Amino acid sequence: MDAKGDAKDAKVELRQLRCLVAIVDEGTFTDAAIALGISQAAVSRTLASLEQALGVRLLRRTSRVVTPTATGLRVVAHARRVLGEVADLVQAAGSDHTTLRIGYAWSALGRHTPAFQRRWARAHPDTDLHLIRVNSSTAGLAEGACDLSVVRRPLGEDRRFDCAIVGLERRLCALASDDPLARRRSVRLADLSGRTLLVDRRTGTTTADLWPPDARPETEETHDVDDWLNVIAGGRCIGMTAESTAHQYPRPGVVYRPVRDAEPIAVRLAWWRDDPHPATAAAIELLTELYREG
Repeated sequence: MDAKGDAKDAKVELRQLRCLVAIVDEGTFTDAAIALGISQAAVSRTLASLEQALGVRLLRRTSRVVTPTATGLRVVAHARRVLGEVADLVQAAGSDHTTLRIGYAWSALGRHTPAFQRRWARAHPDTDLHLIRVNSSTAGLAEGACDLSVVRRPLGEDRRFDCAIVGLERRLCALASDDPLARRRSVRLADLSGRTLLVDRRTGTTTADLWPPDARPETEETHDVDDWLNVIAGGRCIGMTAESTAHQYPRPGVVYRPVRDAEPIAVRLAWWRDDPHPATAAAIELLTELYREG
């Protein structure tokens, strides 16, 4: 078998790499055995199996000293990198539960956001909370960007996820500040039927289906909250959104007015059904408490 075939068929194990590095670091097979907590014979067998798997000699051994061959030096350098990356992987996997990442698409938790952050820090000092904005239908959950996500629309038939309703938010209309309707304290759906509604079909909470079939507004699409606000401020379109957006995105030139006859929006916390974060129940409990207080 040629060298290429040997390399292709080589089966190298982490224990072999650890053994090689220990021999080089400790200087003798005896000291390597002590460092690894195994017998000297086991060190010799492990090194021999690695050299056989690679098809090269890695160490020169005399009665007093062990030194790497030229090839051995290169292999040791690679082994250190591999072992370092494995250690990083183990640390990252183990630290997942010391960080809680919560994704959201447009607005996090509205006026409850600061209270949630502060109460979480006091109640769970060993679990860092990070809020992450991801403009996708699952607010970053499907993409692996977060452990939990705040969503304001059902996730449909996707059985990968589970969710719990933590609260309700009023539905507001966003208008240009010089819009005639902006002078009112609140509006009705019928007041908006002749207007153009700016919607985000991926993550938004409102479509024209909120109106009766014979009174639905025209719609235009957007995919970003900043663009949504800019267009509304210009007076060309109106928007419909959850109350949290008004708290998180106050904008000069835009006013928010409650829609009296529109149903409230359910705020859900979603997670992977088969891999829930250990802090999921605590997050649900705290958010439910905040929305109840509010």
